[in-house]
Amino acid sequence: MHDRDTLQQPVHPPGKPPENPPQRWDVFCRVVDNHGDLGVCWRLSKRLAALGHRVRLWCDDAEALAWMAPAAAAGVSVLPWRGPEASEAPGDVVIEAFGCEPPQAFVERMAARRVAPVWINLEHLSAEAYAERCHGLASPQARGAGAGGGLVKWFFYPGFTATGGGLLCEDELGPERAAFDADAWLAALGISPARPALRVSLFGYEQPALAAWLLQWQTQPTLLLVSPGAAAEQAAALLSCHATPGQRVRRRHLTAHFLPWLSQADHDRLLWSCDLNHVRGEDSAVRALWAARPFVWQLYVQQDGAHLAKLEAFLDLYLQGAAPALARALRLRFRGANGMTDTATTTVDRVAWAQHASERSAALRSAACQGGDLAVRLCRFALSKR
Repeated sequence: MHDRDTLQQPVHPPGKPPENPPQRWDVFCRVVDNHGDLGVCWRLSKRLAALGHRVRLWCDDAEALAWMAPAAAAGVSVLPWRGPEASEAPGDVVIEAFGCEPPQAFVERMAARRVAPVWINLEHLSAEAYAERCHGLASPQARGAGAGGGLVKWFFYPGFTATGGGLLCEDELGPERAAFDADAWLAALGISPARPALRVSLFGYEQPALAAWLLQWQTQPTLLLVSPGAAAEQAAALLSCHATPGQRVRRRHLTAHFLPWLSQADHDRLLWSCDLNHVRGEDSAVRALWAARPFVWQLYVQQDGAHLAKLEAFLDLYLQGAAPALARALRLRFRGANGMTDTATTTVDRVAWAQHASERSAALRSAACQGGDLAVRLCRFALSKR
């Protein structure tokens, strides 16, 4: 599906010169226990290629790209996680996603270059204050495979504000969403988009609030669109059915459709199609934000509870400008979805929520992408360190 990379010159779309000089990028990704790591790395690689750069994505488990990115992307090559072969020189910029540390043989070759590559650790997304404090800090490599080669590792933190690393957001995203026909897209999936049913998407880890949500959705006309994963298996068990793609089940006023794995582009369209989106992880949370629809974010659970501090920091930012009653209700809803309270079914004014979601999407997009999104900021950062 994805061709191997050779040492070609970077390419860029005809007639659209890149903002920065074309460079060769190496992006390293380890898949831990979900698809979020690869989702972020693929979207970043594709975005960098669209800006005119050539990218090699090194991954220890790229199997999910078969459905995540079935059409591949010009300028992006996918390679297995291994040391470099004789013809594979490190690129101008090396990204290690979430501290995955490239193979030792690759780092040794980085250190042997006359001009060292810019080595960047792309960190996890957080609205916490430390992210901005640590953004752009340097770590000279005095030990390990990179010692003696003058290598410096830079820490790059994505963020929701103008002073951080920004968020990924393609130039065409706004116009595509504005022109999108949700009814036609759902119909193409064999789903009757009946109105005035509430359209809800569900994509999550095992969800402590799901049983309560399902009972609540059965009391009003609700179309539930369920993406594969732990929450889908849980929903199927609670509804006494199978989480087989194409499965449809009715329970009182609730109609649930179990979806196949969707490509990243189609998952974006799913979010655009719904009145309320339940998402998990970082990539899906950002895409739900750009959908400008009400959403609930389920964070990846960390044993030390660090995800709960991350949630509170995000809510402090996201709920700015909300009326006090709406802010209280949404904070309880998000906390319930993350197992902090048993108030996950707190009643929320849907009209006020939709208005707030639209306003915060626009405001945060302006802040996080002002003067360029995460990929553009990475390019500028790398160029400044050459």
